[in-house]
Amino acid sequence: MVLLLACERTASTSSELKVSGPTMGTHYAVKVVGDYPGGEPQLQHEVEQVLQRINDQLSTYKPDSELSRFNQHKATTPFPVSQDLADVVIEGLRSGRMTQGAMDITVGPLVNLWGFGPDKRPVTIPDAAQIAAARHKTGLGNLHAEISADTATLRKDIPDLYVDLSTLGEGFAADKVADMLEQRGIRNYMVEIAGALRLKGVNGQGQPWRIAVEKPTGELGSVQTIVVPGDNGISTAGSYRNYYEQAGQRYSHIIDPASGKPIQHKLVSVTVIAPRALHTDALDTGLMVMGTEKALYFANEHNLPILTITKTEQGFKTQYSRAFARYLAQE
Repeated sequence: MVLLLACERTASTSSELKVSGPTMGTHYAVKVVGDYPGGEPQLQHEVEQVLQRINDQLSTYKPDSELSRFNQHKATTPFPVSQDLADVVIEGLRSGRMTQGAMDITVGPLVNLWGFGPDKRPVTIPDAAQIAAARHKTGLGNLHAEISADTATLRKDIPDLYVDLSTLGEGFAADKVADMLEQRGIRNYMVEIAGALRLKGVNGQGQPWRIAVEKPTGELGSVQTIVVPGDNGISTAGSYRNYYEQAGQRYSHIIDPASGKPIQHKLVSVTVIAPRALHTDALDTGLMVMGTEKALYFANEHNLPILTITKTEQGFKTQYSRAFARYLAQE
């Protein structure tokens, strides 16, 4: 998780409007430096309008959301969807191909099987036959998105294909709120949707936004590294919060599509920086699936700024790709 760092106010500070609340099963927080048309109440209203629309499109927990209706569509005929939903699916497919399947938005049956989706947590750990049956309902090659000038459709090759966009939704929401602020003429802001942020300009102290990457101990507010992302998106995926233990074994919510099982390696956190939070959110989970060595190799090969935190016998080890070095805070 990434945390916004606060600074002491000085005589030269500008006012910051702050709104926050629940959304998409998590939380949001928005900061705007200076005035906003209509003030704080209007800011909160407009932010929540954007977030409600996205929840109505992407949620797997709402049975009447656009995505849920597509998942319930047990046919291989084209299914009309909004441009927004098609855009997120296209980014999911693109990132899936880029990571050679490590990020897979069709992994929903496995997420549900292991108890991290809308279904209840399993009483017993899934066996090999259950995992194999769930994997037969997955596969990026079975999902297609098509966009024309005035329509967008999704299509599945197998009726039971189930799409889960939870790995991209927070980043997409952060981008959409940022787009709305841009349209209102706001040039200095911070948008946070759980682990995904969009930043622009400066904070109320006139300084670039500084972001703390959380130490993966589960202790809120514990800082591992401080970064200055600039006018970019930034998101962190981690295996240290959303998990359960059964029979002495820890099971993370991050599923490896290749094995159909939760990841077991020592990489516990990946932070990614890119111009759009949708892109960072689409990649951070796939990088988590890869593990430390493969993730850093991938990032250096694609000139992608990432920071990894790995659990070792000596404690947590921080490493970063070549492109990430410029974003590290200089104390």
